[in-house]
Amino acid sequence: MKIPQILILGAGKSATVLIQYLQKKAVENNWYIVLADGDKNLSEKKWNHAKNGHAVGFDIEDASTRKNFIREADVVVSMLPAFLHFLVAKDCLQQNIPLFTASYVDENLKSLEADLKAKNLLFLCEMGLDPGIDHMSAMELIHRIQNKGGVITSFKSHCGGLIAPESDDNPWHYKISWNPRNIILAGKAGAIYLEDGVTKGLPYEKLFDNAPPIHVSGIGQLSYYPNRNSLSYIDTYALHGVHDFVRTTLRHPAFCSGWNAIVQLKLTNENELQLAPNETVNGWFQKHLLDNNLQELYAAMLLNEKLSEQLLYIGLEGTIHIPQQLRTNAAILQWLLEFKWKLDSADKDMVVMVHELTYTLNHTSHHIKSSMVIKGQDAERTAMAKTVGLPLAMGVCAYLKGEIQLTGLHIPTLPSIYTPILKSLTEEGIHFDEIES
Repeated sequence: MKIPQILILGAGKSATVLIQYLQKKAVENNWYIVLADGDKNLSEKKWNHAKNGHAVGFDIEDASTRKNFIREADVVVSMLPAFLHFLVAKDCLQQNIPLFTASYVDENLKSLEADLKAKNLLFLCEMGLDPGIDHMSAMELIHRIQNKGGVITSFKSHCGGLIAPESDDNPWHYKISWNPRNIILAGKAGAIYLEDGVTKGLPYEKLFDNAPPIHVSGIGQLSYYPNRNSLSYIDTYALHGVHDFVRTTLRHPAFCSGWNAIVQLKLTNENELQLAPNETVNGWFQKHLLDNNLQELYAAMLLNEKLSEQLLYIGLEGTIHIPQQLRTNAAILQWLLEFKWKLDSADKDMVVMVHELTYTLNHTSHHIKSSMVIKGQDAERTAMAKTVGLPLAMGVCAYLKGEIQLTGLHIPTLPSIYTPILKSLTEEGIHFDEIES
């Protein structure tokens, strides 16, 4: 009898906890794991001589090698950058191998839906934190309310990767625990959501201005800004008829005011720049202010003590030279912040998720606030890696054990998917506390 083989593609930061969890489960269940990454040294370091598997290195865009590894697998886990998922997905479809990812279902993956159904093959996506735990915890709560006859009228879901209070030592109250490019470009598409039965829109330039507050038990006051198009999730969660519907990102209040300044100063612009040889950060920044008539705005910002501290902290007036390959404001800003907002080795990050639901039952209005707060152990074993990696790893385990028997293209909104995963997450200390009023 063939031992089930799991192929993990990608050994980066967010894969650490997933790898360690699957290593443990592979020994318990007599499974075998192949861990692959473009950097063989990284995959070998992450594998760390564990039992029941080995690490390899190969270029994921090498079609022949990729197909050969996928052909030998019983299930494929993709922790690759999102733009590479479709290469893997097409090979998995061709060779009838189930695929699990933490990434969003995009139009490319949707195009395979009919073929997956025809082949009775499972692709399970959005199995991370957000998307992932957000779907599972929200749907469990929604279904529980509906099963007792409640009618949901308002749904608000908030999630953020933050710095734990004990490691919070900069004026932004933020450090990077995931893809830095996504942080720089967050909110560029603006936001659409439902409020009091009316569709509301916010352009990028106003997204971070006056971000509403929310109190999180044990943490205190945070702020949030709405994510892209929340309205599409009304279909996903089958919540037609609600008066309020919004999905948001959580940040410290000071972060939102500081990032609003960054946006107003046009520092996330992605237009190509012509930089002088050996240009300094201050030289680039002063020229940018001059070219865009922003000198007075910046001077006014410096009169605000907190804003001044934030803007000077990230080094906008520094004299270090900008690497020649950086050719946009956004790229230069990312380079600066990756240094300034780096997690020190002993730093703890923090993931916070909050669902706020209002529903009516027996002509009475009820409100539920369901909250999850998870802290990391250090810069390697982060809360972000834990909450992204564990649900995905647990989905693979549930599939191999026969607990998930669906086929087709899915995200974790069905009880048959979220029930075993939420149970396993609780066993690992990831759970929600509810307050009902």
